[in-house]
Amino acid sequence: MMDLKEFRANAHRLADWMADYLETLEQRRVSPETRPGDVRGALPATPPAEAEPFDRVMADFERVVLPGMTHWDHPNFYAYFPGDHSPASILAEMLTAAMGAQCMSWNTSPAATETEQAMMEWLRQMVGLPDTFTGVLQDTASSATLVAMLEARERATNFRFAKEGAAAPGADKLVVYGSREAHSSIDKAVRLAGLGEGRLRKLPTDERFSLRVDELAEAMRSDRNEGMIPCAVVATVGTTSSTGVDDVAAIAKLCREHGAWLHVDAAYAGSTAILPELRPHFRGWEEADSIVFNPHKWLFAQFDCSAYFVKDPGHLIATCGANPEYLKWSADDQVANFRDWGIPLGRRFRALKLWFVIRDFGVEGLRKVLREHIRLAGVVRELVEEHPDFEVLAPSPFGLVCFRYRPARMAADDPKVDELNRELLARVNASGKALLTHTTLKGKYAIRWSIGSLQVQERHVRATWELVQRSV
Repeated sequence: MMDLKEFRANAHRLADWMADYLETLEQRRVSPETRPGDVRGALPATPPAEAEPFDRVMADFERVVLPGMTHWDHPNFYAYFPGDHSPASILAEMLTAAMGAQCMSWNTSPAATETEQAMMEWLRQMVGLPDTFTGVLQDTASSATLVAMLEARERATNFRFAKEGAAAPGADKLVVYGSREAHSSIDKAVRLAGLGEGRLRKLPTDERFSLRVDELAEAMRSDRNEGMIPCAVVATVGTTSSTGVDDVAAIAKLCREHGAWLHVDAAYAGSTAILPELRPHFRGWEEADSIVFNPHKWLFAQFDCSAYFVKDPGHLIATCGANPEYLKWSADDQVANFRDWGIPLGRRFRALKLWFVIRDFGVEGLRKVLREHIRLAGVVRELVEEHPDFEVLAPSPFGLVCFRYRPARMAADDPKVDELNRELLARVNASGKALLTHTTLKGKYAIRWSIGSLQVQERHVRATWELVQRSV
């Protein structure tokens, strides 16, 4: 086992390695040429019986593991919404790992709980939410959405109906609504919350890929007439395929009318609410019961770090809390025990990296980076729109551009257009010089170009556009 003297030397060595990695990232392929089974086949089938020197472990890391990694912070990584980090967040994670704290309760690490409370208040102020919201960090938006669905179910089956003096319905009477562009985590959350995917209504979107409020109103009215209970609506600000923005204010009005829980999924785009000029996209989210967005996506906090805000923390605790004797402490009635604010008992000290990042950038520094990313997405859109053989397929309110190659001679509904774009995307990604992904928008195969790397510059964007054109 490594002693502390060896640890010190190796830690210094790894600090240099990490700095070198970040400094030379642009020189690497964005994605590996690894085939299925390559990495596993290069690893021993059995564990070592005796201790191995760190030099050998590190050498195998560079030989086996590193060549099989996709580099998410590469300036030409455009595949998904950013899973970004920053030097400050890396350093904070090093401290978190060194302390090894399990931060499930205030007493298990008071500083972790109170730093998290402070950071959630900072985030609330940064994105312009009113002080009626209280926040907690979850691991991912998927977990936060599951918690929201559990809260919605509990309110419908236990709280609301009990207050009205009526018998509470079973979960089989509850219905959840979202758009056809809503994230797949909503499907999973509805299923895991015990409602069943058959109780999720996926409703049509308009030409901007926003949930059609008229369809929602009709679905809720029809379900109620059939004896069903509108339990929750998931409104999305920044859908995954196209960054469509639902009309949260109009949806909130329907939720109030039917007594349904309103959850706002802003996992990707929520960070942009720190920009005053983008606040109109979030109009109405102050009416929500719960909101989620991910600082690990676009505020440069190391994965995982998901911000979940609720108006009624007491209801959240009633839904997720458990208080066995062995977890009780004398200060429990004076403090927050975040183990009761989500699904896991065990919790990491996620707030530390958020604290480091916000202080390292400052709010204005974060705004500057986000504005530049959005500007670069505008550059991509202009390049596409100016080319006669390419077309944009969706609005671009944030950092994503959806487009396709369609030679001017080909009709918009020609089925060969999809195949041309599949081949184009495959050639671009096979080059290793950039990585993009695809989706389908109203039946059309679309290429997604997402701007989000902390290292991306305009020269990278223009070079990738040239690569796209050479690859047709």
